[in-house]
Amino acid sequence: MDKALVLFAHGARAASWAVPFQRLRDLTAAQRTDCAVSLAFLELMTPSLPDEVGALVALGAREITIVPVFLGQGGHLLRDLPALLEQLRESHPDVTFATVPAVGEDPDVLAAMAAYCARAASAVPA
Repeated sequence: MDKALVLFAHGARAASWAVPFQRLRDLTAAQRTDCAVSLAFLELMTPSLPDEVGALVALGAREITIVPVFLGQGGHLLRDLPALLEQLRESHPDVTFATVPAVGEDPDVLAAMAAYCARAASAVPA
């Protein structure tokens, strides 16, 4: 496939931390059969964003969209991701890269999170 979607998460020391992100990747892949869907991490876990992009390019990806699976545009997305993107563009000049805002800034995502939080009050036994 010439198109790819990379879910980009922070990473953590505990392997179990990645499980919800892996489920998100799988759910996304089921909806986007027209492109490769993968997962990469900023730190502490593998694959890194450069490693995952390299693997996708080796498989033929020429258009790669990076989706930051972060709640907001903090320092990692304001500083680290742009630096990584610059490196990726230099390493893969024939590939088009795009990014979108952090998933937590999407109104629909926030509405789903708010609904979950509101239901939580009813789920706690008295």
